[in-house]
Amino acid sequence: MPTLIASPSVIEAAGNKPKVIEEFIGRVNSGTDAVSIARMKSPSGWVEPGQTPEFDEYTLVLAGCLRVETREGVIDVQAGQAVITHGGEWVRYSSPTDDGAEYVAVCLPAFSPETVHRDE
Repeated sequence: MPTLIASPSVIEAAGNKPKVIEEFIGRVNSGTDAVSIARMKSPSGWVEPGQTPEFDEYTLVLAGCLRVETREGVIDVQAGQAVITHGGEWVRYSSPTDDGAEYVAVCLPAFSPETVHRDE
């Protein structure tokens, strides 16, 4: 029998400005540790700490621009584009444009505070 996810859980976000994380599937909302799926809404100028997660993250930008900074360079992911970041590699996300960003993030395995390994 399929499981309906009627609404997300809102999760506190890291960063210099308030960002909305709505987890639909994951450790908090559905008790799923294999994958997490969340809709994110970050304001203009939002920057989160760098991290070296243990999970892969697949991100689809719905609106605005999401900046993805790695040790190798910077990628600006525009609405209608996607990016994959790989576990074990350092990454930092931000929304540098005036309209911020709205995006869907899928993490395999599911996101957890214990496996994201944020910078101090």
